[in-house]
Amino acid sequence: MTDPIAEWIDADPDPRTRAELAALSPGELADRFAAPLTFGTAGLRGPVRAGPNGMNLAVVIRTTAGLSAWLKDRCLGGSTVVVGRDARHGSEAFAHAAAEVLAGAGFSVVLLPRPLPTPVVAFAVRHLRAAAGIQITASHNPAADNGYKVYLDGGAQLISPSDREIEASITRVGPANLVPRLPVPPASDDLVDLYVDRVASLPAGRSRTLRIALTAMHGVGGETAVAALTSAGFTDVHTVAAQFDPDPDFPTVEFPNPEEPGASAAVLALAEEVGADIALALDPDADRCAVGVRGPDGWRMLRGDETGVLLGDHVLASAAADSLVATTIVSSALLEKLAAARGARFARTLTGFKWLVRAGEGLVYAYEEAIGHCVDPESVRDKDGISAAVVTADLAATLRAEGSTLLDRLDDYAVEFGVHAGDQVSRRVTDPADIAAMMRRLRSDLPAELAGEPVEATDLADLRGQSRTDAVVLAGPTVRMVVRPSGTEPKLKCYLEVVVPAPDRSALPAARAVAAARLNLLREFAGAL
Repeated sequence: MTDPIAEWIDADPDPRTRAELAALSPGELADRFAAPLTFGTAGLRGPVRAGPNGMNLAVVIRTTAGLSAWLKDRCLGGSTVVVGRDARHGSEAFAHAAAEVLAGAGFSVVLLPRPLPTPVVAFAVRHLRAAAGIQITASHNPAADNGYKVYLDGGAQLISPSDREIEASITRVGPANLVPRLPVPPASDDLVDLYVDRVASLPAGRSRTLRIALTAMHGVGGETAVAALTSAGFTDVHTVAAQFDPDPDFPTVEFPNPEEPGASAAVLALAEEVGADIALALDPDADRCAVGVRGPDGWRMLRGDETGVLLGDHVLASAAADSLVATTIVSSALLEKLAAARGARFARTLTGFKWLVRAGEGLVYAYEEAIGHCVDPESVRDKDGISAAVVTADLAATLRAEGSTLLDRLDDYAVEFGVHAGDQVSRRVTDPADIAAMMRRLRSDLPAELAGEPVEATDLADLRGQSRTDAVVLAGPTVRMVVRPSGTEPKLKCYLEVVVPAPDRSALPAARAVAAARLNLLREFAGAL
C-alpha cells in the first residue's frame, strides 16, 4: 500500500519544502495533509508552507495543471493565459511555475514583467481576450499568507460550478515533479502602460487642483497609482515613504488592510503634515482603496459605504440613461435610493465582485462596503483600487473647484435620503469552528426586535441557487443587520445600519446623534453573539 505523504514528499520539486516536511513530527504532518486548500473567493489562499494545505511550489504546479486540463476540456487549449503576481513571500517563484506549467500544456502565456497590482491582470485578461488569468496574491491577508486568484469569463473572478470542476481536475493531476514545464520570458511593460492610459482617461471633470496623500501599505500599488494619477493630471501627490516600496513582511502595520483600525494612521498623519485635500490608502495588491478626509474633528477614513455612494453618483453623472449600479447584501441601502432618484437601475448581489460584475447589462459602477470599487467595468471586471483612487481624486477636485468637499456632498445625501449610519463589528477567532457555533446560536434564537424596532429575519442559507449563502439578515423599517462568516479571514462579520431622517442641514447633528445611539444598540447585540 502506498504512503501518500511519502509520495508527496518524493514528488515535491522544491528542496526547501521537502526538507520542511521531513523535519515535521507525525502529528504536524497529519495536520499538513488533513485536507488540501480549496477554492474560496476566486481561488486559493493560505499560509506559505509545505504540504497540500499550504501555498507552495507543489500546490501551485498541481493547481495550474488542473486548471490547464479544465481549460482544454472546454476547447480552450492553446489560447492565451495571463499570469501576474504581487510581492509576497513566494510570489515570484509561484508565478513563474504557473506560467511554465501553462506553457508546458501548450498555452500562450503572458507573464507580467514584475510585481504588479491585481487589477492589471484583470485588465490584461479582458484586453487580450484571454481564456484565463492567474494572479499570485493574498491581497490584504497577513504576511504569512499567499494565494492563487483565477479570472475567467472576460476577466471576472470564477464562480461555481467552475471552481468545483477545477478542484476536481486538480485531484486527477499526478506528482508535481512530473508535470511538464517550459520556460516563459516575462512580457514587456506594454500592458501596464495601456492600463495606466485607460485609468487616466476616466476623470470626467476638468479641475486638477488637488493635493493627495497616498500610501501603498507595503504593497505593489504605489508606482502604478502614482503613474495613473500623474497621467490623469494629478501631480501634487505625496506618498508615505516608509510604506511605498513593496515589503512582504508589512513591518509598519499589524494587518495590511486599510479597513483595520490604525492601519491608515501613517497616511492620515502625512495628509495633515502636507495639508492634503484627501488621503488615499491602497491595500497590498491595490484592488481596494480607502479614502481619508479632514473633518471638524480632524482626519478620518470614510467608510466603504460613504465612498460607494460618492463614486456611484459621480459615475452616474456622466453615464448613459438607465445605467445600472450595484452593491451587495451587506452594503448600505443608500445607493439604491440614490439610483432611483437619478433615474438609474440598481441591483443587489451576494458579497464579492464575482457576483457584482455579473449584476446585469449596462453596469457602470459597483462597490462593496469593504472598500472595493469597480468604476470601469468595461475594462476591469473586478474591484480596482487604482482606478477608484483616480476617480475619487476627480470628484474631490471637482468639488474643491466649487468650494465644496466630499463631506459636504455626504451631508447633501443625508438631507436628501436620511442619515445612513453604518458600522461593522468583526469577531476574529483562532478556531473556525467558533464561527459556525456563533451562527448556530443566532439561528436558534433569532431576535424579534433590534434597537427597539421590530425586525424580520431572512436566512439566506435557506434560499436556492446563486442567492444562497451562509448569512442571516435582520431588517426593520429603519434598522438592518447582516451576519455572515468572512470569506477570506477567520472572522464573523456583522454589518449594521440605521436610518434617521433629517429635513435640512440644521437637523443633521441631532439626527446623527440619534443614529449613533441606535447604532450602539446594534453593536451591543453583535458583540454578544
